[in-house]
Amino acid sequence: MPNPNNPALHSWIDIPAGHDFPIQNLPFGIFETPERGPRVGVAIGDYVLDLYAVSQFGFFEDLDIPSQPKVFRRPSLNAFIRLGRPTWQAVRLRVSELLRHDNGTLRDNEEAVRTCLVRQREVQMRRPVKPANYTDFYSSIEHATNVGIMFRDPANALLPNWRHIPIGYHGRASSIVVSGTDIRRPNGQRKAPDAAAPTFGPSQQLDFELEVAFVGGQDTELGHPVPLQYAEEHIFGLVLFNDWSARDIQSWEYVPLGPFLGKSFGSSVSPWVVTLDALEPFRVPGPVQEPEPLLYLRQTGEHNFDINLEVTIQPAGGPETVVCESNFQYMYWSMAQQLTHQTSNGCNLQAGDLYASGTISGHTPDSFGSMLELAWKGTKPLPLADGTERKFIQDGDTVTMRGYCEKDGLRIGFGEVRGTVLPATPL
Repeated sequence: MPNPNNPALHSWIDIPAGHDFPIQNLPFGIFETPERGPRVGVAIGDYVLDLYAVSQFGFFEDLDIPSQPKVFRRPSLNAFIRLGRPTWQAVRLRVSELLRHDNGTLRDNEEAVRTCLVRQREVQMRRPVKPANYTDFYSSIEHATNVGIMFRDPANALLPNWRHIPIGYHGRASSIVVSGTDIRRPNGQRKAPDAAAPTFGPSQQLDFELEVAFVGGQDTELGHPVPLQYAEEHIFGLVLFNDWSARDIQSWEYVPLGPFLGKSFGSSVSPWVVTLDALEPFRVPGPVQEPEPLLYLRQTGEHNFDINLEVTIQPAGGPETVVCESNFQYMYWSMAQQLTHQTSNGCNLQAGDLYASGTISGHTPDSFGSMLELAWKGTKPLPLADGTERKFIQDGDTVTMRGYCEKDGLRIGFGEVRGTVLPATPL
């Protein structure tokens, strides 16, 4: 069977070197145009391959895909994801074959090319999945340590359970929006340290959180945990994720149950889902876990991924400034461990659900994945290229996150997740 990850592959579509979406990537997403309703697409260079049209032309006819072509004409990837890993892999392989430079099946059919390929600049991207559930983990030891130093005991920064379980909380799935959607500054209660009582109004400490989220790939039955060795079979792919946070609201409302209104006002997700299959060449070992996890979380092999990440802030009308450069490989708890722990009590999973990593921070100050850390709770303002400073995010600021893997001349990119902050709505 041909290897769609082969670095030597190239497409008959002109794709510049260093592009996020070479033929070895082929991420899935949902797009629409004024002439076409929402449908499943694959990113290839500066184009989108319309899988509904590809199916109509009969290019998937021998793959035995249930409900085609209708399964490719949906407002989310959920129905396609539920077809299972063999189908995802078969479709990705066939798309790779159709786009190869030495295959004229699609290339030489002018009508099919005109119908199946759309320029990315001409489409509107939608949220790739409709998550019924969303979990946000807290799996970067550097981030957890920084937060512990700032808010707890510098000598005992980590919570006593942190090295034993992947900590997480259930977030608000309904407020997850696709990249490019504006984010409204939230109102809420906040209390200054020297104030006698709380006040209500717009958050004064709006923050981003640099995260990567994985998309659930299978439904499971209630009461049936997923063993660690099978966990990655339940992961469809990865997206970039900005878990916007209102630090002043969050710190005042904080309870052991986890964040509430300080988080639920909005999270931003990138539109293209990079499959776990496309990321295979970029596996790396995770950090040494001490003490050794309990048996059900004990893993061997390479379960982390070398994904370069960056965050920029762009004031309204001003230039962009890179404020953070980090990497997904820093995560202490792997995605497999997160998913197994999530189901260890019998919690059932649903295809299309989102599981975010938590803030991804590295070892150095320029790799910290939030303004809370970069400006160290507002005590070290961050200089921007236009000469201004930031302690937290201001109205009109656009925050953009980008990610890519690169090895042996092959680059697999995630595109970007971007959001502009609008003033709060009066209440």
